[in-house]
Amino acid sequence: MKTSALKVLWVVMLKELLDLMRDRRTVYISLFMGPLIAVGFIVGMGALIQKKTTTQLEKTLELPIVGAEHAPNLVAWLTAQNAVAKPAPDDPEAAIRNQDEDVILRIPEGFAEDWRAGRPALIEILHDSTRDDSRIPVARVTRLLEAYNGTVGALRLLARGVSPGVGQPMRVAQTDLSTPESRVGQALAFLPYLLIMSAFLGGAYLVIDATAGERERQSLEPLLATPASRSMIMSGKIAAACVFGLASLVLMLLAFKFAFAIMPKSGVKVDMSVLAMAKLLLILTPMLLFGTALLTLIAASAKSVKEAQSYMSLLFLLPMVPTIYLLISPVKDALWMMAVPFLSQNQMIMQVLRAETITALEWLVYLGVGFGAGMLLWLVASRLYHREKLAISA
Repeated sequence: MKTSALKVLWVVMLKELLDLMRDRRTVYISLFMGPLIAVGFIVGMGALIQKKTTTQLEKTLELPIVGAEHAPNLVAWLTAQNAVAKPAPDDPEAAIRNQDEDVILRIPEGFAEDWRAGRPALIEILHDSTRDDSRIPVARVTRLLEAYNGTVGALRLLARGVSPGVGQPMRVAQTDLSTPESRVGQALAFLPYLLIMSAFLGGAYLVIDATAGERERQSLEPLLATPASRSMIMSGKIAAACVFGLASLVLMLLAFKFAFAIMPKSGVKVDMSVLAMAKLLLILTPMLLFGTALLTLIAASAKSVKEAQSYMSLLFLLPMVPTIYLLISPVKDALWMMAVPFLSQNQMIMQVLRAETITALEWLVYLGVGFGAGMLLWLVASRLYHREKLAISA
């Protein structure tokens, strides 16, 4: 009597999971190492950023000034605003390039003459815009100079009997409609990559060991020699990897929830409610199937475990592509993105974390394409499992 297909799938899945559980050290590392690193990374990074930002905003601004003698009133005003003028290095440009100074103020010799004549007097702010650590000091210096410029300009107009409002025919007000949830995109652009990577390669060890590993140990041939369908045997292995991957994803999401709960307050709020976590799990499930089926295909094509593992370095790069692209060139959400692997996961995850609404059509396109791509790879891997040389060890 022909063995039930579902029973074969179930038996193979349990067999692979039991085999994996025997290697407890590997299970612990696979399940818990990622979440522990994620918690340490998020909490540590949040504390470091908050400490550095607070320190740079509140500490006395030490400002090297070239030509301070040309604008003594300005220097005195800056000193009253929690800024301390200090002698500038002999080569200001080299000091900026060598990162000896974050920002340097340079006052040309003609500053006093232009100032007395009522002409715009030039002041240079020397800095390196590619250095993130100089961003706050440069912003502080810019705001101080703008405040001094506005104050002196208003006093000049009043001295001439002119209202300062005459020089401001229009007032511009900015209304920031962002929410603590929406600002997560700027602060945690790395988060989608971590989640996508966890889903994409969550069952990597089990998949490679269940095919390439068993072939090397010569335990795959007896299994394929049974009356059970090879497609169901392969499906059981994929199902076991998906179950293990789902467990890893749940632990990762719980780790993120814990990390965001204890990290220092920074004005950024991440939606990690139970509903949000359920949405994230649904978003990552197609990627889990896609990655597991792709790894099964690779393991069935490779001649050894080492060869299968050699492809891992290339697979690590795939989820990085949309993250890097969106950092360089941010784009608005569009329906076509929901059909692009990795990019769609990135956009969907950010929408959930930003507490934005995902439309039913977006869900339909995303889940349809995601599970469709996974099933397509499953079919290709299934054909490879029907090759007679699959069971032959290289």
